[in-house]
Amino acid sequence: MKFQTRVCQLLLAAHAVPAECFQMHGIGNGIKNNLGASNTNSNAGFGVGLFENRSTSIRSPSKSKINPIFSSTLEDQDASSSSSSLPKPEPATETVPKMFIKKEREAIAKKKDFYRGAGVFKKVKAEVALDMRDQFDSEMMNLMKEDPNYMMEKDGVEFYLAKDHGFCWGVERSINLAYSAVETFPDAKIHITNELIHNPMVNERLHKKNVNFIEKDGDNAKDFTQINEGDVVMLPAFGATLDEMKELDQKNVKVVDTTCPWVAKVWNTVHTHQVRGLTSVIHGKYAHEETMATKSMCETYICVTNVEEVEYVSDFMLHATEGDGRAEEFMAKFAKAASAHFDPHVHLQKIGLANQTTMYKKETRAIGQLLQKTMMKKFGPDLLNDHYYEFDTICDATQVRQDAVDELCNMHDDATKPDLDFILVVGGFDSSNTAHLLEIPQMRGVTSFHINTADCIQADNTIRHRAINGEIVEAQFPFLKDGMVWDIDDDGVRTKKCLRVGVTSGASTPDKEVQDALGRIMMLNKIRGENE
Repeated sequence: MKFQTRVCQLLLAAHAVPAECFQMHGIGNGIKNNLGASNTNSNAGFGVGLFENRSTSIRSPSKSKINPIFSSTLEDQDASSSSSSLPKPEPATETVPKMFIKKEREAIAKKKDFYRGAGVFKKVKAEVALDMRDQFDSEMMNLMKEDPNYMMEKDGVEFYLAKDHGFCWGVERSINLAYSAVETFPDAKIHITNELIHNPMVNERLHKKNVNFIEKDGDNAKDFTQINEGDVVMLPAFGATLDEMKELDQKNVKVVDTTCPWVAKVWNTVHTHQVRGLTSVIHGKYAHEETMATKSMCETYICVTNVEEVEYVSDFMLHATEGDGRAEEFMAKFAKAASAHFDPHVHLQKIGLANQTTMYKKETRAIGQLLQKTMMKKFGPDLLNDHYYEFDTICDATQVRQDAVDELCNMHDDATKPDLDFILVVGGFDSSNTAHLLEIPQMRGVTSFHINTADCIQADNTIRHRAINGEIVEAQFPFLKDGMVWDIDDDGVRTKKCLRVGVTSGASTPDKEVQDALGRIMMLNKIRGENE
């Protein structure tokens, strides 16, 4: 009887581990499918809970040797039995369950003084929405939207509006949460850890509501010493780093999380990378607020800003060898853009791609294709899925705005449509998504200007604008050139012509700001006509 009991114990133990490992190895197919849905609740993860309590030392089914797992009761029974002739099983290895970064974030977000999502501030939400409409809506822009061609002619200027432009729903959501917090906690000291969004008008209105903007130094470190217990702290649309969230949690403050759900979706993607044992390759600007938050949600990461940097990474992956000195050169190049423990020889063997939500989508696609080809060359097509994982985390609003600007540029290639004199791009100078809207016409050879406020356009026919390289050009003259305003025949006779302007704006730009800029263009065009 004792022999039969012992055989049953061994059989049970032999089956326990393979079943567990089968569950782990089979879960991958479900993760990517779940990622497709937009997730506004950061508690809802992709594969969350399936791995959290798994022991990191569980062996793969491919291993020939299996460590049986016994309860302490059975082990005690075996130890006390000296008459058994069967060999003793190996003792179970003591392991610490893997702690995923997402669990830390969720533990903070579940606390009662952490406010997020559509369910909070219901009492003031509708009233705040009306207030936002009064502040940010534009009658002129609404009239253009009602036109089938998104076009308006006024005061000698034809305006052609990009069909997708301006505020996205994520920005509107963040503003509503921030304004609602001010209304809900009128007597509290309210702080925000960064600009709410990259738009001067919106941030100025928060200043006027007595919201304290936490200052940061050159290394992006923030001074939280001015925050006291019981204060209200708002997290911006870009999100906050995990360390910032932990520090605020220790201060016992009320936290209002306005993080865009698309940003949280990227965090869920890098969580999937951690679960799969992948290094996160982030297409983004390493010092951008959103990317800084995303980096903090990664176990191991490297940030790349463009295709050229990915080509450098790809060349290292294919040709670098241990001891050739290239690892030191690599880390010098990416010192600020990679996790502190990053080893390019180790951490580029299995990678997953994610991106800052506001990057240029075509470039992200090119980066993904390059990394995929690199992995196929290095490991072969059959093993690609073991070494590379990709999921598109470019925000939908970013993509449709880029496509709409591309469509405006097509007017220059269509003989049935008039050429535009220039495209005006309105949005914060530090807005990544707006900067990419400028890149598209610039790359296609269409004259374009990026301004952040209407007063960049002056009555002396100068314009202050941001160039594609990020430089701020002060008082460029002339803004409206003669060829834009006049038809000039062979005899030099001038005839006033219609000025044609393409118009778009970044996802954090109110329509009212755009209307004010268009008003200045009409005024300047009129002045030019009257002075000749």
